[in-house]
Amino acid sequence: MAVSRLVKLYDLYSDDLNALHFEQPVAHVYNPIDYARKPHNAYLNRYGCGTKRFLILGMNPGPFGMAQTGVPFGDVGMITGYLNIAGDVGRPPNEHPKRPVLGYGCPRSEVSGQRLWGWIKAHYPNPHAFFDNAIILNYCPLIFLEESGRNLTPDKLPIEQKKPLETLADAYLKRLVSIVEPEWVISIGKWTGLKARRALGGVDVKHLSISHPSPASPKANRGWAELIEGELKMVGLDCWA
Repeated sequence: MAVSRLVKLYDLYSDDLNALHFEQPVAHVYNPIDYARKPHNAYLNRYGCGTKRFLILGMNPGPFGMAQTGVPFGDVGMITGYLNIAGDVGRPPNEHPKRPVLGYGCPRSEVSGQRLWGWIKAHYPNPHAFFDNAIILNYCPLIFLEESGRNLTPDKLPIEQKKPLETLADAYLKRLVSIVEPEWVISIGKWTGLKARRALGGVDVKHLSISHPSPASPKANRGWAELIEGELKMVGLDCWA
């Protein structure tokens, strides 16, 4: 079954990610596939069965999202209330005191996750109807923190640290696509779209990059749902599934 292959794939991916080495400005690295394995695998087992028409690809986890729940764009309220997933979450080694992993007890919300899953829920009150044809995963499953606790996204890494990470992420994205067999790879954000197109050059998939729901984006703050619905309609898609 495809789902068992996904779980095995991410087990291997986690081991290979843990073997990478990072230096300043990276002070702390969190791998939620590892310490939040139970809810992460629950997500794959519940919603990752079979092939999908759409592979929706985020950049990497957020400190108040997947870092806490093990699920992409993992706002606690949306993951428990809409996806009905919860589970024991461990602690990352070398945890930053300003960015503790509290698991499903985390009191902070992740705005990007609220916007993304909230939009999906508005179209698909039953999540299985969405996941029949789609799956949401990340290009890079690691979280990087500076000494101050500031989140450092993969695109901001020094080139000597970014290159081996991207080489690994590209290889696993190809393997992921061979399992999911999507018609479309929809990347959330321009950088992720560039990486997906490069990694999947020669693979028979359609590509689309859509605006990120991050509160750091002025466009998203003016109405992200309306924004991405317009972007989807431009390529003849009214929704993702």
